[in-house]
Amino acid sequence: MLMDVNEIREYLPHRYPFLLVDRVLELDPGKSIVAYKNVSVNEGFFQGHFPDLPVMPGVLIVEAMAQAAGILGFRTMNKKPADGSIYYFVGADDLRFKRPVVPGDRLQLEASILTEKRGIWKFSCRASVDGQTACEATILCADRKR
Repeated sequence: MLMDVNEIREYLPHRYPFLLVDRVLELDPGKSIVAYKNVSVNEGFFQGHFPDLPVMPGVLIVEAMAQAAGILGFRTMNKKPADGSIYYFVGADDLRFKRPVVPGDRLQLEASILTEKRGIWKFSCRASVDGQTACEATILCADRKR
């Protein structure tokens, strides 16, 4: 399954500058997703983080993983934000950063469903660059009505 940014926008309410998933490479509803974000030096956050040594903020890496997980959750439930549903990022456990993400990197985002109970989803997530882990975490999202 392949999703371009136009289809991704159907499954995420985020828009520029906060849409952090550029493409979905693999999607197995109920199981897992592989997506990516191209990290460009033109990203606004690099103006202040850090001008002389640009590094993607860790919170945005975590947000990108959560957005990929959100797409997986929406597709698994066969829902879209237009149906009146929204995913809230409600927590992260076992969060670790392993390497910086810098301009020119292609940040691969992977998420697998661990559990779902009463609208609370738990995902195992990993962000990597060229096979090297940049970040990993267990991310929790809540499916709620808008």
